[in-house]
Amino acid sequence: MANEKILAKKQEVIDEIKDRVQNSASVILFDYRGITDNEAKDLRVKLRENGADYKVYKNTLMARALSDLKIDLSDNLVGPSAMAFGEDQIGAVKVLSDFAKTNQALVLKVGIIDGEVSDKAKLAALATIPSREGLLTMLAGGMIGLVKDLSICLDLYAKQKEE
Repeated sequence: MANEKILAKKQEVIDEIKDRVQNSASVILFDYRGITDNEAKDLRVKLRENGADYKVYKNTLMARALSDLKIDLSDNLVGPSAMAFGEDQIGAVKVLSDFAKTNQALVLKVGIIDGEVSDKAKLAALATIPSREGLLTMLAGGMIGLVKDLSICLDLYAKQKEE
């Protein structure tokens, strides 16, 4: 029979995983085999810049925590896996996808975005969405264009009325 201390420690890890999954807008499961220490440090820095982080857990502990949350990812918990936790829906996905383009060793498996399981295809689609700042810039550009057009129309109307 397993030692009480070991079981308590494993339960702490399971509770930590459940807490992080519940409190994250996005959770991405990925395979990190073949990534060097320097690449892992670089990935961790890029993730932190985007409000995310990752941690490596045992697959059995991840499976137990996810089953407690009624999430079935057992097909993807094969081989070494790490979990990235993001504060927003696409920040971690974008960083991991960009990193995977330059480092073939990193492979995205599956994600949980706002409590919904997302496969590789959906993660790839989310990675193409511009960042929040990019979307706000596009919105501001569109609004400036409308204001510019309105000012031109009003100027032309005022000149027409003067004549």
